[in-house]
Amino acid sequence: MCGLLAFVCAPAGTTPGPDVTSDLTEVAGAVSRATHLMRHRGPDEPGGIWAGKHVVFGFNRLSFIDIAHSHQPMRWGPPEAPDRYELVFNGEIYNYLELRAELAADHGAVFATDGDGEAIVAGYHYWGVEVLTRLRGMFAFAIWDNVAGELFCARDPFGIKPLFIASGPGGTVVGSEKKCLLDLAEVVGFDVGATGIDARALQHYTVLQYVPEPETLHRGIRRLESGCYARIRPGQAPETTRYFRPRFDATPITRDAEQARYDEITAVLEDSVAKHMRADVTVGAFLSGGIDSTAIAALAMRHNPKLITFTTGFEREGFSEIDVAAASAEAIGARHVVKVVSPAEFVAALPEIVWYLDDPVADPALVPLYFIAAEARKHVKVVLSGEGADELFGGYTIYREPLSLRPFDYLPAPVRRSMGKVSRPLPEGMRGKSLLHRGSLTLEERYYGNARSFSDEQLRAVLRGFSPDWTHTDVTAPLYAESTGWDPVARMQHIDLFTWLRGDILVKADKMTMANSLELRVPFLDPEVFAVASRLPVSAKITRTTTKYALRRALEPIIPAHVLHRPKLGFPVPLRHWLRAGELLEWAYATVDTTGADHLIDVAAVRTMLDEHRTGTADHSRRLWTVLIFMLWYAIFIEHSVVPAIREPDYPVRL
Repeated sequence: MCGLLAFVCAPAGTTPGPDVTSDLTEVAGAVSRATHLMRHRGPDEPGGIWAGKHVVFGFNRLSFIDIAHSHQPMRWGPPEAPDRYELVFNGEIYNYLELRAELAADHGAVFATDGDGEAIVAGYHYWGVEVLTRLRGMFAFAIWDNVAGELFCARDPFGIKPLFIASGPGGTVVGSEKKCLLDLAEVVGFDVGATGIDARALQHYTVLQYVPEPETLHRGIRRLESGCYARIRPGQAPETTRYFRPRFDATPITRDAEQARYDEITAVLEDSVAKHMRADVTVGAFLSGGIDSTAIAALAMRHNPKLITFTTGFEREGFSEIDVAAASAEAIGARHVVKVVSPAEFVAALPEIVWYLDDPVADPALVPLYFIAAEARKHVKVVLSGEGADELFGGYTIYREPLSLRPFDYLPAPVRRSMGKVSRPLPEGMRGKSLLHRGSLTLEERYYGNARSFSDEQLRAVLRGFSPDWTHTDVTAPLYAESTGWDPVARMQHIDLFTWLRGDILVKADKMTMANSLELRVPFLDPEVFAVASRLPVSAKITRTTTKYALRRALEPIIPAHVLHRPKLGFPVPLRHWLRAGELLEWAYATVDTTGADHLIDVAAVRTMLDEHRTGTADHSRRLWTVLIFMLWYAIFIEHSVVPAIREPDYPVRL
């Protein structure tokens, strides 16, 4: 696990930009300074630098397996060219033992360490890009090929680990954190000024609550998308290719074979958790009050009876799952640690949290996640968590919407459209208004991965550069084209894999845990688990009374009964209440009053929203939070008027 940087310099004299190749020492110094900005990703080996012909690597490493030998960058090559490759790697490969054995048996591969990094680079040498489909794990890596003179970099299928990319006259840089690329902007030669903000990405953020891949809020920087790889040659633009195209191909099943399907789910989860437990350090688990995290913790207990579980919550009633999580921990026999977050702590941590995020994410649940990660890091280096179960097994309540809208499918299209017109004059909140409106829309029109916080009218009033041409369909239309003919629930799951999961859930999971030098592992997001989940028919996912039907049935022997059918909560935040009084309201007004983003955001409109919310006239909490987090991001990364105090990582672990 590490933070990585890889800078491929433009060859001397081939571009009008700076001649960086002529002095790699200067470039290495710049990379070293930039690498320090992601020191939290690797406090065990901070600030490592390696320079080759046309390339400089920077890395910080957090060690779990083969601590003594698996240093980075890792050099590997076949017997005839032992110095051919250099690897920097962020992530974990959970089936590395099996891959190493296969490579040794079939190709005579020789390994100098006991770690997982060599499995990647040896696999790349012998299998080429096919190695990516054999890796079970989370990863973002870069391999420099000294023979081919090119950089090969890739991300895992689901986007668990990030990788940013930017090009300019000076070359191309890829890295785990955007802030490191921003620090190298002058050397690379791309625009990062106030005028460099991507207006379309900003509008997408205000609609979706996150910046969708491959965008970032800086025009000059993009993300290598999940499930993609790129080849980068000196002086040439990166060439990107998608290698992972998930499909939900439902396989019909007879009632007599249902139990076999549940057993298959149980078996693949047991195998995934077992492999995710591979580490030379203590592994813990996050535990909310839901079935996903409880299942992971219960299965992990089979491999570590001394498992420590962690949960967080707030003192306000209805916004804490501490009691349920504690009961679950007691039922499975785990030692349990709780962190309660106060409003004052919540507000004080916001600048640091947004700095770690790189781009704004308007999901308030990331704040308690940050605090529980900090608490967990006092005890362990690695935690397991339940992310991905909803997307793979059909866990969101919205997935049941096609059942309620099924009668509309039998109506001619003109009649369906007329239903929408009928709904418009009805009073807001009137029973049936929303059903008529949503029933008049196609799936492609109404669903895009998360509940919308701003309507077009509301957004037009707040966002000065609002354009009706920039909509969620910019993001979803290509995805819907790939799922033509699938059942509507599968199409919604497919959209969520490429929007909500990788844009919000996995970003906050990675950023908030890595902020505390804590590695988070997600056993549900495993290729073998996905293979089983992707074959489930609709009836095994949602019914009129429940979600994740097959998963719940499979987990009946594993998790406590009090958890099995509880409604989903996660780590809820009392944002609506806190924005009406106290520290968070004071912070909100101060943020609006001092922002320098008034050329992008209509500050008067935001202040009106805040007034209305404070007095209870309306609930603007989600919309306000989206705008406030952007204003804080702008103050940190554009104005530099807010400078968070970022600590040097120092995390002694009590084992």
